[in-house]
Amino acid sequence: MATNRSRRLRKKLCVDEFQELGFELTLNYKEGVDPEAASAFFDRFIEEAVEGNGLGFIGSEEYGFVCLGKRGSVTAEQRSQVEAWLQKGHAEVAAFTVSQLLDVWYPENSVNA
Repeated sequence: MATNRSRRLRKKLCVDEFQELGFELTLNYKEGVDPEAASAFFDRFIEEAVEGNGLGFIGSEEYGFVCLGKRGSVTAEQRSQVEAWLQKGHAEVAAFTVSQLLDVWYPENSVNA
């Protein structure tokens, strides 16, 4: 594809100055956790950590992608707030991983400065 794209096309493709960022999240629950307790934890996570920071979540209770709830990019501060919420020590979670910021539409592309 051509690299000399019009502003309108760059916006439609979400590239260059219109790149949108998000991050991957993996949750590992403790062995033997009641499914209802895990579900209640996940509901709290979505309400407090994700929606509370103006973000959206795509995925399941174990793995997903966090992006902005509207058009745009997740900031490093928002990513840190989600990670801090998870670090508070929740009885249901054994471990979690939060990736660095990634391009939402083209994860193989590097993040623009």
